[in-house]
Amino acid sequence: MFKFLAGWIVWRIIKKVVIYFIVITLLLVIFFKWVPVPVTPLMLIRCVEQKREGKDMKLSKDWEPLSRISNNLQLAVVCTEDQNFLTHGGFDFSAIKQAIKENKWKKRKRGASTISQQTAKNLFLWQGRSYLRKGLEVYFTFLIETFWSKERIMEVYLNIIEMGDGIYGAEAASQKYFHKPASSLTNQQAAAIAVILPNPLKFSATNPTKYTLKRQKFAMRQMRYWGGKLNYNDPKNLVEKEE
Repeated sequence: MFKFLAGWIVWRIIKKVVIYFIVITLLLVIFFKWVPVPVTPLMLIRCVEQKREGKDMKLSKDWEPLSRISNNLQLAVVCTEDQNFLTHGGFDFSAIKQAIKENKWKKRKRGASTISQQTAKNLFLWQGRSYLRKGLEVYFTFLIETFWSKERIMEVYLNIIEMGDGIYGAEAASQKYFHKPASSLTNQQAAAIAVILPNPLKFSATNPTKYTLKRQKFAMRQMRYWGGKLNYNDPKNLVEKEE
């Protein structure tokens, strides 16, 4: 009888926790569908890391609506990070299969996270490779793909993504690297920023390595194949892309 009662109590607690979690996360996702994101877990973690290392805390960010972020940059991140962004539902299963296949023999590991996944991870979660974090990433990716438009996902992504040491979002990166607003980025400058996103603490948009220069040329070539513009209203009407 005691074991039954204890199990029933535990089940009730778990059930309530799950319900509260679902309700709170749903409200957060719906809230951020309309409201600019003030800060993310990664930004706070980086500030703590800087303080711990005896450095000055740096957090440069300036929210801008998507209409004031160059379409060149929007297209550049799609070409470099997630070429099926406009057509997938949050997860690019073909890219995942290809990454698994290539990572068996390639020294430089290939990622398969979509822009939607990166947005969910950066907005709601912490850095890491645990099964719990990955599971939550899948959950939040499903939510933002369900409740947000592709334009909103891109807008949040380009305003919160880490683009350098203490630099977050397109506007802060544009001002830091090219001393101009994000709305004025050229295709070359946009490509230079986009190619550093896999490791913005290692690479620089204005001090490129041979690797990032090669990636920048690839990005610009892909941007031309896409017709030089990201069209949210007609995602399937794309110029043929190079494999």
